[in-house]
Amino acid sequence: MTRTQNLTRHLPLALTAVAALLLAGCGGGGSSIDGTGAATTPTAQGTMSGNVVKGPVSGAAIKAFAVSGGVMGTQLSSAVTDANGAFTMPMGGYAGPVMLQMSGGTYTDEASGIPMTMGAGDVMTAVLPTVAAGASVSGVAVTPLTAMAQAMAQHMSGGLTDANIAAANTAVGNYFMVHDILHTQPINPLVAGSAAGATQDMMNYGMTLAAMSQYAKGAGMSSSSGFVTAMMNDASDGVIDGKASGTQLTMGGGMSAGGTTTAGGGMMGTGGTGSNMMQPDAGRAGLSTAMTEFMNSGLNRSGVSAATMTTLMQQLRDGTGQLH
Repeated sequence: MTRTQNLTRHLPLALTAVAALLLAGCGGGGSSIDGTGAATTPTAQGTMSGNVVKGPVSGAAIKAFAVSGGVMGTQLSSAVTDANGAFTMPMGGYAGPVMLQMSGGTYTDEASGIPMTMGAGDVMTAVLPTVAAGASVSGVAVTPLTAMAQAMAQHMSGGLTDANIAAANTAVGNYFMVHDILHTQPINPLVAGSAAGATQDMMNYGMTLAAMSQYAKGAGMSSSSGFVTAMMNDASDGVIDGKASGTQLTMGGGMSAGGTTTAGGGMMGTGGTGSNMMQPDAGRAGLSTAMTEFMNSGLNRSGVSAATMTTLMQQLRDGTGQLH
């Protein structure tokens, strides 16, 4: 046999061996070999991204938690928002409902136009129904409205179940005429022309947040994030009436001598003095009036006019406060 014939006869065997080695090294199209020689499949690596908006909140700590048995469970991941309030965090292979919780950070207050720091006792949350393992979930909004929905779902029978989460997100969305509070991005009314090309839902969302800021300013609160916490607590029982399960709320600190609960959730001794009592119509007619005041102010650069917001303002003014 010639040398050329010998090489030709052995070449296919050599190529087969090389191909087998390369296949094993690459994991065989997504698999790898463990210590026992058995093939394994890598765990899916999901992500979650979105924006924190109370005005865009920069430098905020945002954490993702698993939800188990209807309550917040173990922490899954964390991130810090950028200058525009945006965040991205890894979620690994987790599958199930997710609760997002943010604290700290700074934002530009709509009603005053000045930078404010989130109050130490103030947080914003959002809760999502079950996400698939390895899913990449984007465009999530964490806002005062998602925080209200999370508080409502938490207090429903069974807690943070998929059904309760969906029902609460829908109820708060219906109340403020935003069809999807988790994935609609609010306009920033401090930005010139921000309403151009925006949907009605985006405008309703942004002007609702601005109205909360305007109401807090009119009530003499030092930080509008305190009013957000008040609205979150008010929504917990499914009725916007200035109370949480029949207990009168105060805005901005301490428990009054009558035993009311603070908007921030903190408590003082019964000898302490309460802050502003939350009015029964604060989240209804109060917000409608505040929305008009903001739109007529020089800080509203969005291009949104009162005529554009008539339907929402009338719904807030004439509603019963029921979330459904």
